[in-house]
Amino acid sequence: MPDSVTMLLPVFGLILTGCALHRLHLISEEQWNGFERVTYLVLFPAVIIDTLARSDLSTVPFLNIATALVGAILLMAAFLLLIRPVLQRYLHIDGPAFTSVFQGATRWNAFVGLALSGSLFGKEGTTLSAVAIAAMIPLLNVLAISVLSRYASAKRLTAMGFIKTFVTNPFIWSCAIGICINLTGLVLPKPVLIYTDMLGKASLACGLLVVGAGLDLSRLKRPHPAMILSLVLRLICMPLLASLIAKSLGLTGVHLGVVIISTAVPTASGAYILARQMGGDGPLMAEILSFQTVLAMLTIPLVLTWFL
Repeated sequence: MPDSVTMLLPVFGLILTGCALHRLHLISEEQWNGFERVTYLVLFPAVIIDTLARSDLSTVPFLNIATALVGAILLMAAFLLLIRPVLQRYLHIDGPAFTSVFQGATRWNAFVGLALSGSLFGKEGTTLSAVAIAAMIPLLNVLAISVLSRYASAKRLTAMGFIKTFVTNPFIWSCAIGICINLTGLVLPKPVLIYTDMLGKASLACGLLVVGAGLDLSRLKRPHPAMILSLVLRLICMPLLASLIAKSLGLTGVHLGVVIISTAVPTASGAYILARQMGGDGPLMAEILSFQTVLAMLTIPLVLTWFL
């Protein structure tokens, strides 16, 4: 078995463990919700802050990595907006369903991306994945909220509501804190460093268990055409676009690998929550999430082999 597949197995093993625990009802739904909130609001921000604060960002080709990732996102977003009338006419994908396809094709599961990058490329992979989070998350949130507000929500989101949703995102403020600490040269006390390191180590396993618990395998029996479209765009086309841009910018090795992983992982579980809150097609979003997560176990090793 190739080394890359071997290194990916523990990550997907944790996802499957979370799925098994949920299906066996060993943990109640309320407990899972609380576990997810702790992971999302406390543990994951800690690993982002800790990684960005400690890293030597001067050695990271941030601009090239950001250009590859942002470029792929913008190209995919433009393509989807361009073909939206076609999707509505021939596949009967209405506004709310289109927003689920849009989120499914553009957003990424940072839990999975960070874990895979760290597993394959060690500390450097974790650092580069945190850089990818800083580059992608603000743009993805702006795009997702804008598209949902335009095509799904009966009531348009106010400017203040938009700003509040944006700045309260844990990925965004944790990136800001980590980068500020790094750029200012602030030296954190050793107990604080140990504290954030302990929280960060817990975040990856917890995040992957949460991803697995969110899988609804019953939805895989009746795949919606919109789900298949979203799957192909997310798991194949996005890493292809990003890798082509990255290679044109001279990125190779670990840098290219993290770019591919960041665009090849399934969409974010937060997409379902946002869909429900803003009038999107929640059931379709749940179907997209489940199908992509299962299929990504097969497609990620393949796209790494094809595009790296």
